[in-house]
Amino acid sequence: MANCNKLFKDYNGNLTIKSAKKDRLKESKRVLRDRIRKYFKDNHPEYVPEFYIQGSYKMKTTIVTKDDDCDLDDGVYFKREVGVTGTTLQKWVKEAVIDATSADPQHRKRCVRVIYAADYHIDFPVYYFQEDWEHPRLAVKDEELQESDPKEVIDWFASAKDGNGQLVRVVKFLKGWGDFKRNKMPSGLAMCILAEKNIKYNDRDDISIKETLEAIKTTLNDSFECIVPGTPYDDLFSEYDDSRKNNFLSNLDDFIEDATKAVEDEPNQLKSSKLWRKHFGDKFPLGADEDVDAKEKALLAQSASILSGTAHTKRDGSISDSGSVKNKPHTNYGGK
Repeated sequence: MANCNKLFKDYNGNLTIKSAKKDRLKESKRVLRDRIRKYFKDNHPEYVPEFYIQGSYKMKTTIVTKDDDCDLDDGVYFKREVGVTGTTLQKWVKEAVIDATSADPQHRKRCVRVIYAADYHIDFPVYYFQEDWEHPRLAVKDEELQESDPKEVIDWFASAKDGNGQLVRVVKFLKGWGDFKRNKMPSGLAMCILAEKNIKYNDRDDISIKETLEAIKTTLNDSFECIVPGTPYDDLFSEYDDSRKNNFLSNLDDFIEDATKAVEDEPNQLKSSKLWRKHFGDKFPLGADEDVDAKEKALLAQSASILSGTAHTKRDGSISDSGSVKNKPHTNYGGK
């Protein structure tokens, strides 16, 4: 089998936000927060916004999509009694960020989105949080407030992470797969939950993702659900119709089939990488056109042979294990 662990490390790097884009994203967040604070101070001083970064950016599982886009979720909290409707609060946040970019902000169902064309976008979900409430209430466009506590999800993921970062990488791999396939594949949060529930740790990322995919299939065959590990503990798959469900499961079966070939059957790393690329796209690097496992075994055997040779010791003890001269009889070149 072709060891593609190094290729997965490189793929993780290709999915990760580069430092220059990350700096722009952070600066945009700062500017937009200042605009929102000023808007409410000038127009609705009884509403004082506070902010909390949430979602994948907070969990460090954000990916750069195949469109070179990425996102940041920045919750806007109003810690006061309910006044205007959640929809009105959303509209006010939208008014605060109008003209911040060349694109008009979008008033979406669960957030206000500010788009930085061909670079990234920032979403602002809006919440009320009364003092006597246990959890915040999310503003939903043209609907009642909904109890929702994203901090619980952040805390859940923080407690689940392993010291080697493999869970974070596997989440990003699954999100990269979903982004490449699209066609209503599961959300990033759903991929995160499926990964945490089913992850199979291994020293190699290629083996880990293959075995994790198999575990996901087993879990979903038992019960096709994806429960959010935080208030309101809703099922992200509850509204999937048969078409969307079958599309996901079909993609999952195809991925498992090719991952099994890549890990267990294909010795050539280039051919193996092409199997992975069918599900990750060209962000996944091409491997070397060689049997990398056989090459590694040959190098190890050569190294062992060299070590065995240097460890040989003469009967008179003249050569040490390190190959240095030792206990050699003295020769008197002066003739005395």
